[in-house]
Amino acid sequence: MSTRVGAVVPAAGRGERLGGGTPKALRPLAGRPMLLRAVETLLASAHVTQVVVAAPPTLVDVVGQILGPGVCVVPGGGERVDSVRTALDALDDDIGVVLVHDAARPLTPATLVDAVAAAVLAGHPAVIPVLPVTDTVKEIDADGRVVRTPRRDVLRAVQTPQGFRRDILRTAYANRDLPVTDDAGLVEALGVPVTTIPGSEEAFKVTRPVDLVLAEALLADSLARDGQR
Repeated sequence: MSTRVGAVVPAAGRGERLGGGTPKALRPLAGRPMLLRAVETLLASAHVTQVVVAAPPTLVDVVGQILGPGVCVVPGGGERVDSVRTALDALDDDIGVVLVHDAARPLTPATLVDAVAAAVLAGHPAVIPVLPVTDTVKEIDADGRVVRTPRRDVLRAVQTPQGFRRDILRTAYANRDLPVTDDAGLVEALGVPVTTIPGSEEAFKVTRPVDLVLAEALLADSLARDGQR
């Protein structure tokens, strides 16, 4: 396996829950698009040498101008899996490790990116960052009735970037019909072991307007603290 690490960012979604009409990845956060902040985190990693972004097909040129010449931008698909597959194919042939990162996690620290990449390079075929679940979770049926209450101590909330050996992720994406919500789910379906590492509270996903408010507040606090140093 090549030790060169690449990252792909599916950013073609509309993000309707966030509102505003602008594609979610391009929504400003403290004056700069979330996508740009997410990509800058990847580029700040000690391991990542290439970044490919799958953008809305009509905005490829716009996104390319925002991100600059150091980032490859390709047209995304109608579904997230289509965007990841297209971005994966656009990586250089000698990329052996792939990180898949959400554009909507703009405050993810570069140290988390490094940790995921290092774990794959150390021999784990698939690695995901996770956090303990703090709320009680209920499984319900189609009528809204509770079926069971899973043990909270064995549940984890999954974040990105998720890291994989490239050959394994390619094989996983050859199956178009699996109903999964993350890339690790596709790999799990192959029977490949997925290793977890500690995630970061900062790597939360901006999905709703309240998440954007929280991200703005955290970023403002971080910038204020940096200015005092």
